[in-house]
Amino acid sequence: MAVTQAVLPVAGLGTRFLPLTKAVPKELLPIVDRPCLEYVVAEAVAAGITDFVFVTSRGKGALEEYFDRSPALEATLEAAGKLSLLAEVRRVASLARVVSVRQDAMRGLGHAVLCAEPALRGQDFVVILPDDIVDAAEPVVGQLLRVHAEEGGAVVALKNVPRERTNRYGICAGPMVRPDRMRIERMVEKPAPAEAPSALSIVGRYVLPTAIFDLLRSTPPGAGGEIQLTDALARLPLAHGHVFSGAHFDTGNPVGLLEAQLHYATRHPEYGEAARALCARFA
Repeated sequence: MAVTQAVLPVAGLGTRFLPLTKAVPKELLPIVDRPCLEYVVAEAVAAGITDFVFVTSRGKGALEEYFDRSPALEATLEAAGKLSLLAEVRRVASLARVVSVRQDAMRGLGHAVLCAEPALRGQDFVVILPDDIVDAAEPVVGQLLRVHAEEGGAVVALKNVPRERTNRYGICAGPMVRPDRMRIERMVEKPAPAEAPSALSIVGRYVLPTAIFDLLRSTPPGAGGEIQLTDALARLPLAHGHVFSGAHFDTGNPVGLLEAQLHYATRHPEYGEAARALCARFA
């Protein structure tokens, strides 16, 4: 059965962007002419995802509204003859079906995923962390779904990271059954570099079976005192890791967001030439 549902945990406070994120959700911070959130939703849609569950918190209502219709705005644009803008507003509103659920307290990624269970249809689903944006010829979600169709079970996106930074990530280890595919035998959340079983880190994309929910309910708090999705994943009988292709940007911090902005700006069909000139000017 095709996987058509995605969960996006978007309840975080965005503290690294304060004071801006006191009023604006970090997921709506712009990369050129689109918010970060639209990039990951568009990636999933291109891979066949049609339904999205946003796991939100207080003050995040604008995220769902961004993908909703705005009849008053549309009427104003139509009356003013701004038809290209009208088409763009309608394009975003028709991009995906979105519902939201609340995460009442920040208790970790595993808890956020568990909060989404009532809004799902009892089928395998995708989890996307919107801070992780990847520019790839084939959407990373699509890469993972291809592995899922071939292997079944859970599939996670993997990326090599510097060993001295393994304490920031969920790390996987196991035999490489193909140059880009691991049969995962061990997962460790944020291990010290000396204790890390590899330098292959999970990066913001997962395909999960519904069995994960029972595991999450019985998973005790782990690293940081939070319910870690990695700890539940490690108890699944079958999991694969896919070393994805594409340029990855961590937009959850200011430098990563700036890198993404420069990357996409210099490739933009309308603004690319001006962006490249500005980069050369300030080099």
